[in-house]
Amino acid sequence: MKILIGVLVSLLLLGTTGSAADAAKKKGKLHHVVALKFKEGTSKEQIQAVEEAFKGLKKKIKEVDTLKWGTNVSPEKHHKGFTHCFILSFKSEKDRDAYLVHPDHKEFGKVLGPVMADVFVLDFWAVK
Repeated sequence: MKILIGVLVSLLLLGTTGSAADAAKKKGKLHHVVALKFKEGTSKEQIQAVEEAFKGLKKKIKEVDTLKWGTNVSPEKHHKGFTHCFILSFKSEKDRDAYLVHPDHKEFGKVLGPVMADVFVLDFWAVK
């Protein structure tokens, strides 16, 4: 009986881990989170140019499903100097990968590069 229970628990755990990830990929969206920190002395106009260029990627790159963005409003003071967050979603890893190498994404890098002090990027599958 103990062996049977052990086997069932093992199968349940293996099945849950694999199926949760697979289910997320099939039903959820792949989110690409980009947090930005600007160099000291970056002007409001330069930051606005980055915001506009990033927002424009949604219209230029068909693989981007959604794009949301905003600036930090957390009272916790754990931002480490990161002020802007952009969250893009994709229907597949293939779409995300196409975005990463897209010429318009590369062109955006030319706008961001001169004023960026640091960037944090995290991709995850949203689980429903």
